[in-house]
Amino acid sequence: MINSRAKGARYEREIAALLREFGYEAIRGCQFAGGQDSPDVKCDDFPCHIEAKFVERLNIWAAYEQSDNDSGDRVPCVIHRKKLSPFSLITLRLEDFIELMNDNKNEQ
Repeated sequence: MINSRAKGARYEREIAALLREFGYEAIRGCQFAGGQDSPDVKCDDFPCHIEAKFVERLNIWAAYEQSDNDSGDRVPCVIHRKKLSPFSLITLRLEDFIELMNDNKNEQ
């Protein structure tokens, strides 16, 4: 049985690898430091502070609050997946999502 810390670290590396596939410079954060300088996945050109959760029963409100508390001036988000799911989901405030979409629309 894999411990939850190792499972979380593997998932954080998986998210970083996916972001790199899409052209972002991403690495797993330094969890031991805590705070906004150590998101689960560090990616300066991605607009969100990433809280990564690989769990079967996620308390999304607590996970989002954790991301929000650590996000500083970045958009807080939670990227999450269950063990047997083939894909991850992202949770962020609707207003933040609309702003991100508008920023993307204005860049085109």
